[in-house]
Amino acid sequence: MKKNCLVLGLTLVILAGLNFQASACTNFIFTKGATVDGSVMITYTADSHTLYGELYYKPAKDYPAGAMVDVYEWDTGKHMGKIPQVRHTYSVVGNMNEHQVAIGETTYGGREELFHQKGAIIDYGSMMYMAMQRAKTAREAIKVMTGLVAQYGYASEGESMSVSDANEAWIFEINGKGEGQTGAVWVARRIPDGYVCAHANQPRITQFPLNDPENCLYSPDVITFARAKGWFDGKDEEFSFSDTYAPLTFSGARACEARVFAMFNRVNSKMGQYEGYAMGNIQRGKWDYATNRMPLWILPDKKISAHDVMELTRDHYEGTKMDMTKDIGAGPFTSPYRWRPMTWKVDSVDYVHERASSTQQTGFVFVAQSRSQFPDPIGGIFWFGVDDTFTTVFNPMYCGITQIPHSYAEGNGTILKYSATSAWWTFNFVANWAYTRYSYMIKDIQKVQRELELKYTDETVNKIDKAALALYKTDKTKARAYLTNYSVKTGDATVARWKTLGEYLLVKYIDGNIKKEKDGKFEDNGTGQAVMPSQPGYPEWWLKEIVREHGDVVKQIK
Repeated sequence: MKKNCLVLGLTLVILAGLNFQASACTNFIFTKGATVDGSVMITYTADSHTLYGELYYKPAKDYPAGAMVDVYEWDTGKHMGKIPQVRHTYSVVGNMNEHQVAIGETTYGGREELFHQKGAIIDYGSMMYMAMQRAKTAREAIKVMTGLVAQYGYASEGESMSVSDANEAWIFEINGKGEGQTGAVWVARRIPDGYVCAHANQPRITQFPLNDPENCLYSPDVITFARAKGWFDGKDEEFSFSDTYAPLTFSGARACEARVFAMFNRVNSKMGQYEGYAMGNIQRGKWDYATNRMPLWILPDKKISAHDVMELTRDHYEGTKMDMTKDIGAGPFTSPYRWRPMTWKVDSVDYVHERASSTQQTGFVFVAQSRSQFPDPIGGIFWFGVDDTFTTVFNPMYCGITQIPHSYAEGNGTILKYSATSAWWTFNFVANWAYTRYSYMIKDIQKVQRELELKYTDETVNKIDKAALALYKTDKTKARAYLTNYSVKTGDATVARWKTLGEYLLVKYIDGNIKKEKDGKFEDNGTGQAVMPSQPGYPEWWLKEIVREHGDVVKQIK
């Protein structure tokens, strides 16, 4: 089983009145009316310092009557128990099934007294992946997940999930009931068409309609359970799921909601008004509910393409007060990365590093694109990458494929064992080398990144979709074989190109020098020897900092 994106154990760092959550995972949600081609899209960065990025694949399968399925906790591999298996399961590529149903998640934890439920079998990971194996629509996936935990118990902390198909997108939030109870309390809201939504380790559903089953589903005891616990005593319509089951803290705003703000701010020019809230300035009202929260969903200023969505996952708060390239922590080469821990203290004062959507410890990332204008095996494209979003490449994996690239396959290396053919290790080599001289190398990386992604987004629409559709009309098996061949070759070709890029960067930037280039080649002196490389040194502002801190020592004596 694969360790995924829990909130790093939801460990709370207690610092002199400051609770700062070391939070992982980010999801963005885009409805049909918000996108250029009428796609429904969700994103998921699976962030963890111990997660190895692989592309999971489960083929469709038939089972005999009475078959049972073993349930393993996704994060630990612990055997939880057995439950009845369905007669037929659907194939799943990553987090998207053959019917274009996709699910992503972010863990928020919530009230600690609800974390454990004796005898519970279904954890959040098995809940997600069994839903994808059993559901043909997003709404059906929610029904499967809630049915499983109601019958077999919920064995995880609080979760927010993005659930989508070719027509709808939902945000689904769930908390266990703790010891002495079975199952969970939960709410699911359908994102209105034309809107975008997001969540990042803090539940976002506050008040919700009580009599609109077309657009809002919830457990029958979601409010009465809170009343019984003494957490809420108002009118039903005043009840806020998020504020009750996971009260907002500074860390919930600054490390979590801030990532939602960053995406909203890039697609809607009026979102700047929420910057203070994202930085942790929370206003409170009755029941200690936060009163200045961002909306659950917003209208974008313009329609968004698949490549736009990929770029939206690449964010370090550029253009905001939290811009990670602007303070001295970025170093002389403006690196937007801060090594952990995220909290620190100077002269008894507590400080934090920002937690951005683009982060070094990402295991894998995807954009799940579902398109109703095509048959399911063609309509779903699972754009998949490994490692940090800022330095990865999203590869098109059609949801109807029957094989995945070896470079991305499970078992090709581990986080403790290097593999020369592994996509995860290849991308990590490039990213980690780039951290040493970021402002220079990121330009070379982005050139190749965009070259590949724009090529893939163009050819899927203008070539692969059309050819696959023509085959599908006469032979569905051949169509899926065609898509499989394309997806496998594309994935492996990406890794091969990235290896070449890594070699180029190593040669160009070795020892702090920058080799000169001419006509697309490294320049030599005519006899095969390199000409003297460039040595641009440090920017002036950094040299001034050195003088300020150490000037008496490094000053030349004349």
